[in-house]
Amino acid sequence: MGLLKIDGNLLKKMIIAGANNLVANKELLDSLNVFPVPDGDTGTNMSMTVMSAAKEVASIDSPNIYDIAKKASSGSLRGARGNSGVIVSQLFRGFASGLKDIDVADAHDLANALMCAQETAYKAVMKPKEGTILTVAREIAKKASEVSFDSDDIEENFKSVLKYSYDVLKKTQDMLPELKQAGVVDAGGKGIICFLEGAFNAINFDGEISIDKTESSSGVVSNVFQTIKTEDIKFAYCTEFIIDIENESETHEDDLKNFLQHIGDSIVVVVDDGLIKIHVHTNNPGKALEKAVAIGSLSSIKIENMKEQHTNNLDFLGTAQEEPQNNFTEEEKEIGFVVTSVGDGLKELFKGLGADVVIEGGQTMNPSTEDILNAIAKVNAKNVVVLPNNKNIILAANQAKELCEDKNIFVIPSKTIPQGISAMINFIPTESVDAVVDAMNNAILNIKTGQITYAVRDTVVDSMKISVGDILCMAEGDIKNVAKDVQDGTKKLIDSMLDDNSEFVSIYYGEDVTEEMSNEIVSYIEENYPECEVEFYNGKQPLYYYYISVE
Repeated sequence: MGLLKIDGNLLKKMIIAGANNLVANKELLDSLNVFPVPDGDTGTNMSMTVMSAAKEVASIDSPNIYDIAKKASSGSLRGARGNSGVIVSQLFRGFASGLKDIDVADAHDLANALMCAQETAYKAVMKPKEGTILTVAREIAKKASEVSFDSDDIEENFKSVLKYSYDVLKKTQDMLPELKQAGVVDAGGKGIICFLEGAFNAINFDGEISIDKTESSSGVVSNVFQTIKTEDIKFAYCTEFIIDIENESETHEDDLKNFLQHIGDSIVVVVDDGLIKIHVHTNNPGKALEKAVAIGSLSSIKIENMKEQHTNNLDFLGTAQEEPQNNFTEEEKEIGFVVTSVGDGLKELFKGLGADVVIEGGQTMNPSTEDILNAIAKVNAKNVVVLPNNKNIILAANQAKELCEDKNIFVIPSKTIPQGISAMINFIPTESVDAVVDAMNNAILNIKTGQITYAVRDTVVDSMKISVGDILCMAEGDIKNVAKDVQDGTKKLIDSMLDDNSEFVSIYYGEDVTEEMSNEIVSYIEENYPECEVEFYNGKQPLYYYYISVE
């Protein structure tokens, strides 16, 4: 007799094992990225997202499969990073939805849940492409449904689905020309299979499976936190707990938020099915618990000393943000702004243009949905405009918008730093929020963006052979030319970007560029394009030698 049912206890083991295997293959997945830029990579984003799900399920014990699936969905939603991470979170969300009202799942239940998973993920992506993680998820669901009609043995069906998934993954090369040219399969699709391989291996594992402590969020995050002094941490205790409301008809959300605002920051209050999940950074965790216990019974209490955690270099997941500010004693503003950026110069520029909170991240580390929610919570405004400034952060920003319940959130789909700067420049405080959002959306359409960085791997893109260390010169995200010298490549890119209609050029130079080098580029533009006005700023951004904005 084979495996005919899966309960919550087994699903929990499978999710943790799947997450561990995904983390173990993170570098492999990162290496499959077609674009060779030093960007927030698929393996990093997927592993951090799935690990957030694993940590959530590790915190509870329940034989009910829906309880575990829902907990995984909650964890992945808040931990989602990058496009691949958000899609994974939607797969978890749909999977949980498909198991609603089910205590123990059979082969048909699991197949239905997988079908709901891929349907939910497809709906979350505006223009889904074939040959991606979505294709692999869809074909896995179809195969699971097909074999469930032939056999009730979940383990045997799982083997068939895994075997078929490898064939689907190979076919992604034929679906996307850029994959075929680079000679790789889709990284997101491979990530899903890595997760399923780990989950499958847990089926017959006798004993508990714990989260692999060797996993790390990323070297980049560690480096970022090394620059933070413990005395700069304003609120020392990261406090999390769940309240089981005694009287579900009563509404406590607003009261809790108002109270928590006076004792801390980074506040997240989520109400769901008679439960309230609380996250707050505070110096008085006891006060938070005292307030909560008057409302209902408490569970999943976790209090961590962030100063001690930082000093000991423990597993501190998340993206570095600016020093917490508690502005809730001030009068509430009509409009506030959260932007994503990296580099002290760019951060100061955004602050000078009116940004309330700058989330440090972007190229090297995509902030999670929860990072964005925490940043929104710091802004004392009725309406909060979010500028992702990176195409891989837009989905997470939109997910934060859906989860935020106490403010009106507007996401401007800015894909680059220059677009975000242009949007902020077009902010007129006297305008209504709708007028501000319209002006910002129009502003990002009128900006051409150039980026100069370097290749982190050998590859071929659009018939251009690229070697590690080559200078990549991009416009609107596409590689226009490859050079051996930063200055020569930048000048050639400028020539391809400027035309008779170009009026204004802004140069933002990074931490590896001297002022003399930037002056050379400015002089080149002034000599060759005398009709254009030129400005330059020291953005101090890592990894990207120059950002170029053309209007």
